[in-house]
Amino acid sequence: MEKDLKELYHIKRSAGYHSDFESFRSLLSYQARLEMLDKTGALSPSPSLVDLRAKAKQDEFRRHSFPDHVDPDFLQRAIRKAQEALKGPKPPKPFVPSLDQLRLAHVAKDEAIEERLRPKRKPLPTSLPPKDEAEVDTLFCKRGVISKCGREQVSHEDISRLRPCQWLNDEIINFYGQLIQMRAEGSKENPGAASGGGRGKPLNAHYFNTFFWAKLKGQGYKGGRLSKWTKKIDIFSKDVILIPVNHNNAHWTAAAINFRKKRIESYDSMGMERGQVFKLLRQYLDEEHRDKKKKPFDFTGWQDYTLPDTPQQENGYDCGVFTCQFLEALSRGEEDFSFSQTNMPYLRRKMVWEIGHAKLRDEP
Repeated sequence: MEKDLKELYHIKRSAGYHSDFESFRSLLSYQARLEMLDKTGALSPSPSLVDLRAKAKQDEFRRHSFPDHVDPDFLQRAIRKAQEALKGPKPPKPFVPSLDQLRLAHVAKDEAIEERLRPKRKPLPTSLPPKDEAEVDTLFCKRGVISKCGREQVSHEDISRLRPCQWLNDEIINFYGQLIQMRAEGSKENPGAASGGGRGKPLNAHYFNTFFWAKLKGQGYKGGRLSKWTKKIDIFSKDVILIPVNHNNAHWTAAAINFRKKRIESYDSMGMERGQVFKLLRQYLDEEHRDKKKKPFDFTGWQDYTLPDTPQQENGYDCGVFTCQFLEALSRGEEDFSFSQTNMPYLRRKMVWEIGHAKLRDEP
């Protein structure tokens, strides 16, 4: 199996995979575990990642052994899939454009001049300013409650989840969601306020915490008493509803109900099929509309949406960070994402600073 794993690693490297061999090993193990959980439909009672982290600790001392769910059949399927991808259509050969093609290109450039004049998105930095980096180190050394925001609080045990190679728990994700919610509410009071660095202005967004999905999936709209979650808000007046989704107590993804675009959206850093997300959120929309508006929801023009080039993780532990960053960008109406796997170390430390100061940074 070790030989097969190395063969698959080299195929992936030739197809653009950038991380090291140990990260690839963890990614493959994680992918096999998610496939196994999808097949069995296993769901632990808690929506956090305790069981998966416990399993990871057991595997710390067997770096070169394979978990039970990575078997030779799985490796062979992965190798065949990677080889087929390499055999896919090759890019067309370069060509010399004709005069007509050049003319049309110039016309297209003229028509797109307004878009070209918009501020270009800057690449993410690799580190915070030195003063802020020092504050992050100090926050990691604190004990007890690190920060509070609304009903959410984070302890030193929670903040340690933002150290490298750690899975995020409900407390971190819900605290970050509360920061997004607080910024959205502040933007309503000060509609001229915009994010820095040419980023989009915060939308009229509402964040449902991690327990929303657990209740919707486990108990349904009525059983989970989800109508009480919106006694004081009208979700149909919002631009977007943001929802962190925990799959089988093993993986975080982001979902959104985008009223501006008439879309139910799913963003998964592992690129897995999420038909259940679309199905359950459509059911929720209809039942919530019947409860609050006393008639069925009109789905005319609505679509289920996934971004074709959603950023993908290259290990088995960064899904929570990707999910938080998906939700933050969606809260500003972004249509694509400026981060990738290489930005995760910076984004983890940025999140520590934001949680410690109970506010989101204006710059990327």
